[in-house]
Amino acid sequence: MKSNGFEKSHGRGGSLRAGLAAVGLALALATGAQAQDDKMVPTPIPAQPNAIELGTGALPGATSPESWHRQYKSLFARNVTVATLTPFLPDPAKATGAAVIVAPGGGFRTLSMENEGWDVARALADKGVAAFVLKYRLNPTPPDMPGFERSMTEMFSATARPPRPDPQAAMAGLAPQIADSRAAFALVRQRAAEWRIDPDRVGMIGFSAGAMLTLATTLAGDDAKPAFIGLIYGPLSPVTVPTEAPPMFVALAADDPFFAHGGVGLIDSWRAAKRPVEFHLYEQGGHGFGMYQKTTTSTGWFDAYVRWIGMHGMLKPKA
Repeated sequence: MKSNGFEKSHGRGGSLRAGLAAVGLALALATGAQAQDDKMVPTPIPAQPNAIELGTGALPGATSPESWHRQYKSLFARNVTVATLTPFLPDPAKATGAAVIVAPGGGFRTLSMENEGWDVARALADKGVAAFVLKYRLNPTPPDMPGFERSMTEMFSATARPPRPDPQAAMAGLAPQIADSRAAFALVRQRAAEWRIDPDRVGMIGFSAGAMLTLATTLAGDDAKPAFIGLIYGPLSPVTVPTEAPPMFVALAADDPFFAHGGVGLIDSWRAAKRPVEFHLYEQGGHGFGMYQKTTTSTGWFDAYVRWIGMHGMLKPKA
């Protein structure tokens, strides 16, 4: 893969690996700022009749089967080895022709499939926007729940943290997920006529690690090229912005324990490149608020996002 802005940005603005650690820790310790005694409870894999395999293959070297658990009153998947895309299509009478690929977060070890995936997609479809939840491949974890919990603890212990990697190596670590994202864009555009989608109006929104993947997909360029992007509580390290970068929407809580204290270099980068960007910094909300209905103003991020995509012409059919 060629060098790009994502590699350069993490060479000077902090390593990707450090960001991955932060999102994983966020999921393990603070997702949704729910009750601390809300334990992980194993649950059967839910039926996903509309999920479409993306054809990117099984994750090399993975041995643990896919499993699911419930935590923070939401469903999470882990040990995902085969990537899928699940469509949530709007009523044809209200379809706008715009589409969004939704990338849940979870530190690349789990996926918040409900709070940051299906619930987001349903809400978008209700606004007339076709939505597609990307279940991308994950780094493997122990198959049993106690082993998984121990692995998360060890990952974030002071003695287990890896040294800062070379930026090229860090980017290579996301290669499977970027391949899944690109395959998702290819599938949506390939079936655009069937799904009543304008192939030039396909965007992407990601949460935490999913925000990292959204940004990486954007900066990698080539065949994906999101028409617009949303980054919800992801890292804000500066980047080298590609020519004709898409409009970007960013939401973060000022009390996010992981990404609220590293500056807003990403916003500055987009502005310096004279590309459209909207940034919402909420006073409270923590990390992982997603579609949870909280008493903080961070709950309003979705309404703000919808108004923003409407401002960019995504809430009505293209003339």
